[in-house]
Amino acid sequence: MKDLHSFGWYAAKLKPHLPKKAFNPVPTRLWGGLAYLLVTVGCLLTIGMLDFNPFIYIGVSLVIGACFAALGFLGHEILHGTVVRKAWLRDFLGAVAFWPLSTGPKLWRKWHNLTHHVHTQHEEHDPDAWPTLERIMRSRLLRWVYKLPLPVRAFFSFCSLSLQFSVHSLNMFVVYLKEFNPKKRRAVFFEAVLPWISWIGLLVWVGPVKWIFMFLIPLLIANLIVMAYISTNHRLNPTTEVNDPLANSLTVTVPKWVDVLHFNFSYHTEHHLFPGVSSKYYPHVKKLIKEHWPDRYHEMRFDKALLALWKTPRPYHNRELIDPSSGNVYGTLGNGLDTTKIQSKLEEKVNNTKEFMTTISEQKGKKRASKYQ
Repeated sequence: MKDLHSFGWYAAKLKPHLPKKAFNPVPTRLWGGLAYLLVTVGCLLTIGMLDFNPFIYIGVSLVIGACFAALGFLGHEILHGTVVRKAWLRDFLGAVAFWPLSTGPKLWRKWHNLTHHVHTQHEEHDPDAWPTLERIMRSRLLRWVYKLPLPVRAFFSFCSLSLQFSVHSLNMFVVYLKEFNPKKRRAVFFEAVLPWISWIGLLVWVGPVKWIFMFLIPLLIANLIVMAYISTNHRLNPTTEVNDPLANSLTVTVPKWVDVLHFNFSYHTEHHLFPGVSSKYYPHVKKLIKEHWPDRYHEMRFDKALLALWKTPRPYHNRELIDPSSGNVYGTLGNGLDTTKIQSKLEEKVNNTKEFMTTISEQKGKKRASKYQ
């Protein structure tokens, strides 16, 4: 792996080449959010107040789910302070945008802005980093899961994308609630619970059948869209001790119209370099990165990135990817992964997975024995 630099090191070199207006908030982004909000409300009322063929409901659910996801992308931008700067307005608008995903603004800023962005791809401190082989082998359930063949795990992993954001958000609520100032915990709790109260209230109003089309199916669709992006952001990149966005982040490429609909969420390396700059200017940031460090920058077509995720295992081992069921080792981006022909490093096949598991068991045995000494 090449010498690593912090995101601040890169930002300091590129900042003089960006226009000053790039560092100002861009409130016009809210017009897109308003459009999504109006479409969402219109679709919810259509299902709630009118009786149609269920196949029509499915089509409307797809539209609602797409709007839920897009609002989440806008909420992400709002809560980075690149749309409005006033704290109360930022949190209010962020709460509205994240309402469908039931994630509160205070929790998001703690989990995403202050932890993930500061410790990106650090195997211990990044809450979004995929676990290492050592951590996986300490769990009996995960040891069983990772005995399954890679294609089987890949299938269920991709199916789980429709749930991952909601499940992870709930887990982050449990993890970080105790870290908030006691005076703020009530507000954090309220922000997390209030959206669910509204969705449960919707269930009471329309009944379970329509609720499935108005909220459950759209939520699954939104999870799938959001996690399709998030899963490509870092999971093909290595873990890093230094928070180097050019090493630990991936920008995916999508058609221009998709970038418009999704507020340029595909520009992820650019976002980690300048989280305080509106995504409106990320194409310009990308151009500058490729001019300065073309050999360090990682970008990939979105569909190819998803295919690479399907073909590679997720546990990390020495900054590479390892398949515990076979012991095969795969490279990471910038560290031997050839996305044009994905295959394991046969000459580096790890045959000591059982030995590793034995070591973990011995460590657990010593801990248990120490309790009785």
